[in-house]
Amino acid sequence: MTEKAKTSPVHPRKVRDVKQWDLETDVAIVGFGGAGGCAAIEAADNGAEVIIFELASASGGSTALSSAEIYMGGSGGTRVQQACGFEDDTEDMYNYMMASAGPQADAAKIRNYCEQSAAHFQWLVDLGVPFKDSFHAQRAIMALTDDCLLYTGSEKAWPFVEQAKPCPRGHNLEVEGDNGGPLFMKIITDNVASRANIAVHYETRALTLIIDEDDRVVGLVIRQNQQELNIRARGGVLLCAGGFVMNEEMLHKYAPMLTQGTQPIGNPGDTGSGILMGMAAGGAAINMHEGFVSLPFYPPASLTYGIAITDRGQRFVNEDVYHGRLGAFALRQLSQRLYLVVSVEDYGDYETMSYLGAPVAATGDSVAELEAELGLRADSLAHTVALYNEDCAAGKDTLFHKSAEWLKPLEPPLVALDITPGRGVFVPYFTLGGLDTLPTGEVVNAQREVVPGLYAAGRTACGIVRRAEGYSSGMSVGDATFSGRLAGRQIATAGA
Repeated sequence: MTEKAKTSPVHPRKVRDVKQWDLETDVAIVGFGGAGGCAAIEAADNGAEVIIFELASASGGSTALSSAEIYMGGSGGTRVQQACGFEDDTEDMYNYMMASAGPQADAAKIRNYCEQSAAHFQWLVDLGVPFKDSFHAQRAIMALTDDCLLYTGSEKAWPFVEQAKPCPRGHNLEVEGDNGGPLFMKIITDNVASRANIAVHYETRALTLIIDEDDRVVGLVIRQNQQELNIRARGGVLLCAGGFVMNEEMLHKYAPMLTQGTQPIGNPGDTGSGILMGMAAGGAAINMHEGFVSLPFYPPASLTYGIAITDRGQRFVNEDVYHGRLGAFALRQLSQRLYLVVSVEDYGDYETMSYLGAPVAATGDSVAELEAELGLRADSLAHTVALYNEDCAAGKDTLFHKSAEWLKPLEPPLVALDITPGRGVFVPYFTLGGLDTLPTGEVVNAQREVVPGLYAAGRTACGIVRRAEGYSSGMSVGDATFSGRLAGRQIATAGA
């Protein structure tokens, strides 16, 4: 007698093997983070009966762990942008996001996102998400005040500043401290609870999809209370199960670059199970080699006056970029060591304000002394600093186009921070690959044909964000909430 095969995400269950349906619904959603919650609300508001299946004992997902900055703008600007004196043209937003995504860009998704972004802001406001009409002018990773609007990417840095008019699009919730994620998910969860046609099953693991003889996804196998149950989804299944940053095997297989990071950013459910289920049902997984990786070298903002160098004493990036772009460029260097060199004056509050955690590699009362302590070739750093200071005096970075705002001659005494990944510096990371989808959430195969009955959103899908070097804070939560909404609407109305 053969032992019954273990239910696995890579082996869909055939409908002929389903002896009974234990639950039925119009829409089955896997995962209750920002994507799943917004999808459920939109599907329910379009008349569908919805069940959310969540692995954890509460809602939240990775959205609850984030700052919940949301990247929004276009159409002349959101209410907050306009109140703060910014007019955001949709084409500028589109051009910036297209340049950010690079050759992997999905123009249709980015166009859709930019054109509907201001309306998405209003949708969130109508749900009760609070945004203060205020601008946080300081260079920061997040606003720890209750201010809303700030620059959260490389909008003002080269090369992006030459391709689109800069505009701040990061929208923080009106809450002090790094508490946006929990507040956002509380509001989404309250909205889900207020809708009678949404049910939530916690502590429930999605195991695999159920497909019929035509390879249409018609349901889901779950494990609940140590029992396997078959869920029939009349409209289809929507996968909002996160990325695969917590799956070491998948990371090594698909995104080995990310293994240089020190801290995976995500929740324990980010195991890639949703992606594997979608692939097993015929969906294509794309951009799997890419991820977000960061060297959060500010705050304090004064470190931006410094220069990032290799162990050859040479710069490799304009230092006014977003911290994710610096992280991406750092991983590409062939050097054994990378350093951030700043004046003692600009080192300032580093030890009390920074997230970076980079150890001090050397100090020097002169460039030559710092060079010697770092073990660099004689005069290599001296040449770099001399040329940089000459450019600072002229107000133009001729090599890397750092904005004049952050050009300041490097004057001793100097400090060098070791920003080499793997030597103590904080390098957070998460995945950016996932199932290929249409802008409205339908999963497609390698020929971009729709896999009937299957949808994906959030990090389970490959969305608008494609690479670290063009990332801006707020794009992930923006993408998750927006793509969740569109997929929820589509799955609810597809059969209407």
